[in-house]
Amino acid sequence: MSIRLITGGQRSGKSQYAERLALSLSPNPVYMATAHVWDEEFRERVHRHQERRGAEWTNIEEERTLSAHDVSGRVVLVDCLTLWATNYFFADGIEADVDTALEALKAEFDRFTAQPATFIFVTNEIGSGGTPVNDVQRRFTDLLGWLNQYVASKADEVVLMVSGIAVKIKSEN
Repeated sequence: MSIRLITGGQRSGKSQYAERLALSLSPNPVYMATAHVWDEEFRERVHRHQERRGAEWTNIEEERTLSAHDVSGRVVLVDCLTLWATNYFFADGIEADVDTALEALKAEFDRFTAQPATFIFVTNEIGSGGTPVNDVQRRFTDLLGWLNQYVASKADEVVLMVSGIAVKIKSEN
């Protein structure tokens, strides 16, 4: 049982790296997709991700309650924490209080990772690009930054993807 976090910017190679890692650990990993499809462009992004995966994957689509799925003994790739946090931040079409959303995310993360499994989480480093120009973006950036810190503190390994290159920044080995 372990927790691994793969982080980086948009199009840094996070998902492909995480998929290769999952397949190196199991011939039939679980892919847990957290995306809510908001528009046609995003639907196409999701479709590209789906096409990249083969029949060896067990696919689960879950926007919020990851712990509702029994993944005991499996290798589970959760892609991604950013979209998962979005689903809590904009719950029921209403912007949530950052502290309330963060506590709910942490509690659900802890319930989910209490299962005896190997977990690989993908997330984005959205706070590296400067201060967002509006209040909603700033609050979401804060939320994701604090969630990423929490998950990284629980992780056995953290990898930062930079231009398709994996840079290990935390290892328990």
